[in-house]
Amino acid sequence: MRKLQFWLTVLVGLSGIMAQEDLYRKVFVFRNDPSDAYVLLRAQAEQPLQNFTVCLRSYTDLTRPYSLFSYATKAQDNEILLFKPKPGEYRLYVGGKFVTFRVPEGRWDWEHVCASWESATGLTEFWFNGKPWPRKGLQKGYTVSAEAVILLGQEQDAYGGGFDLYNSFTGELADVYLWDGGLSPDKMRAAYQSLRLPPAILAWKSLSYEMKGDVVVKPRLREALVL
Repeated sequence: MRKLQFWLTVLVGLSGIMAQEDLYRKVFVFRNDPSDAYVLLRAQAEQPLQNFTVCLRSYTDLTRPYSLFSYATKAQDNEILLFKPKPGEYRLYVGGKFVTFRVPEGRWDWEHVCASWESATGLTEFWFNGKPWPRKGLQKGYTVSAEAVILLGQEQDAYGGGFDLYNSFTGELADVYLWDGGLSPDKMRAAYQSLRLPPAILAWKSLSYEMKGDVVVKPRLREALVL
């Protein structure tokens, strides 16, 4: 995996809380439905992304559409987007186009997902609760722009804004990671099991973040069921 040098900066606002800490066994709690809350990070790279992997864990009883991870650039608001349009379905967007992955519905438990993409082949991998789904093709030869705004809990319809509150997330988010390359199957399973992971662009155990609106950090009340 080729390392990129990233500078993580958090946009400071009057109502935001800026922090950098180890969030192990903690969660972001988005309390309202619908919600105007989000967690904001912005990453800048020396080079565009030819590959990436994003992982996170969510816990919610929402049945409407919601955004989990939004990476927007000035040219493309859905440069990278992890979106759940309905129970039992996830969408991964790259450069405004998406593929769909259908998963089992309705245990009302933590759901862990990892989504990986590589430009050279256009292949996407999707892992749900530590298990791989059939790979699909998306945006072969595309390049993800380096300058971006990253949001948790809202979908950006414009660079850093343009929110639809009825696509917002309500519930708990944890274990958010972003890498500038693919992960081996062993590391994908390790992400699900919260084991040791390779250095990441965004890492839950050393996350710089700013909370906007009605979102708080709290200890995790229950652990995910690891099968």
